[in-house]
Amino acid sequence: MPEITPETHVIDFRAAEQLLAARDPRGAVKLLDTVIAAHPENTAARLLRARAFFAAAQLRAAELEFSIVLEREPDNAFAHFALARTYERGSRHEQARRHFRLAAALDPQPEYVAAARFDEPNQPNQPDRTD
Repeated sequence: MPEITPETHVIDFRAAEQLLAARDPRGAVKLLDTVIAAHPENTAARLLRARAFFAAAQLRAAELEFSIVLEREPDNAFAHFALARTYERGSRHEQARRHFRLAAALDPQPEYVAAARFDEPNQPNQPDRTD
């Protein structure tokens, strides 16, 4: 068995990026599991794994990872936006709106601002699922 070094984890991280870009989120998660096991504090790896979970429609796992990233980096606009997309995909619209608005406030990119729907009142468009 080959020796695992810090360089191995960098290679795995980069390979996971490529797998996610090639639409293989499950393969990316598999590689990132070992990176995060060795470096649980690595926010970039957690963010990439969250994106992979989202792409694989593993919404609870994606929510957990995005939340961990936001605990460490509460000003990460992308993590707020991605968590909002995760909530939206799970029909949790009010929670999604909150994070869309935080993302837009932190980084007023057009995509974030449009998703935040600042022109609409604070009433939810659709009720959150209760099941």
